[in-house]
Amino acid sequence: MRAIEVFQSAELEKMLAQARAAADGYAPEVIRSGLLSVGLYTLAAGAADDQTPHLEDEVYYTVRGKAALYVDGKEHPVGPGSLLFVPARAVHRFHDIVEELVLIVFWAPPEGSVAPESKERA
Repeated sequence: MRAIEVFQSAELEKMLAQARAAADGYAPEVIRSGLLSVGLYTLAAGAADDQTPHLEDEVYYTVRGKAALYVDGKEHPVGPGSLLFVPARAVHRFHDIVEELVLIVFWAPPEGSVAPESKERA
């Protein structure tokens, strides 16, 4: 984990290059504080999203792409400008990806900061 700075910034094209170079299409912790972390997730057209529920709340901002998001049994359309909240522990995944998805992911609390033994919903 990197030291928390007072001010942090990230550039979309650099985050995108990092995510595309990763096997899972994810650039983690491009920004992180004690209360929030931000990453970038990409999924190619036709890709399968095999993520599992997380212990933190997530907000996805769709920079570009077209797909659907399954969350706890319901379908939601996804397109450029979509802002999507997924509560902690919710079963979710992107599917029917017709154009590469580029998603900025906001985590609160920061990704990986919730201990697995505190899995009960608040």
